[in-house]
Amino acid sequence: MKFETLCDFIKTKMRMSHIYQPLLIKSLVECNGMATLRQLAFSFLSQDESQLLYYEERIKNMPVPVLKRHGVLDREGQLVSLSVQGLSFKQKAQLKALCDQKIQEFLEKRGLATWDYRLLETEPVPDTVRYDVLRRAGGKCELCGCSAKERPLHVDHIIPRSKLGSNDPSNLQALCERCNLAKGNRDQTDFRDHDTEKTVTGCVFCSEESRGRVIETNGTVFAIEDRYPVTKAHCLVIPFRHIPDYFMMTEAERRDTDDLTRYLKNKIQIGDKTVVGFNLGYNCGQTAGQTIMHSHLHLIPRRQGDIECPAGGIRGALPNKMRY
Repeated sequence: MKFETLCDFIKTKMRMSHIYQPLLIKSLVECNGMATLRQLAFSFLSQDESQLLYYEERIKNMPVPVLKRHGVLDREGQLVSLSVQGLSFKQKAQLKALCDQKIQEFLEKRGLATWDYRLLETEPVPDTVRYDVLRRAGGKCELCGCSAKERPLHVDHIIPRSKLGSNDPSNLQALCERCNLAKGNRDQTDFRDHDTEKTVTGCVFCSEESRGRVIETNGTVFAIEDRYPVTKAHCLVIPFRHIPDYFMMTEAERRDTDDLTRYLKNKIQIGDKTVVGFNLGYNCGQTAGQTIMHSHLHLIPRRQGDIECPAGGIRGALPNKMRY
């Protein structure tokens, strides 16, 4: 290509969506027409004002305060200086070699992850995106199901920002303050498919017949009388959502179960003064005796003398282990 043709291309034909094209040509001209990709990258870096501003902030916030605290350097405004002055050429070379050694050791451990924070998206979630995420969640935590009236809702990054998660709506979900703070950046579970109304055809506790026998409800759970009671007023507390056992219940379901169980306990004792104790228990898995694979808590009232020797209580799940 001739010089005049290149000038015409730059002036009239170059279509730009970013600064990169003219910057690349300029960098090659400055390198006498030829350069490696690494040389070009250095040239781009020197022109990238956002990168320079970023590193100014990084240096100002850390490591300058750390090294200043150790007496290694001083800072006055924009000027930073080593506290050791009058270094000889040999001393400078030795210090540079020591620093290079520390850098190399760190890079061998971390590799490119050393610079991963440069890839993080630090901008806050835009208000319009935040609104869409909360609207999509119906104003409820997508893990425990509590509403915004019960607890503040956060817009959570499924892939955390510290692990290069973005503000794209596909990476955002609504979690209440408690669930989000408990999650931290340790987990990348997508809770958006969490269905608090999930039922399963054929499940006894999901059936209309069981739902028609409800004696009390509390948020995410309901209570019915056991069809085959161990004692009079034996109740079951059951999540509306079909889940296999206690270990799959959400925090809200456990909390609602606890509250409803306390209410039922008091109601039973008020109505029957002979009730002086209770057994509470879950069967989790067929080996543990579970026959209906929908989580449920047994609340079993106990009366004086209802069995000959009650010692051991719940240990009676394995009869020969009841006494100890």
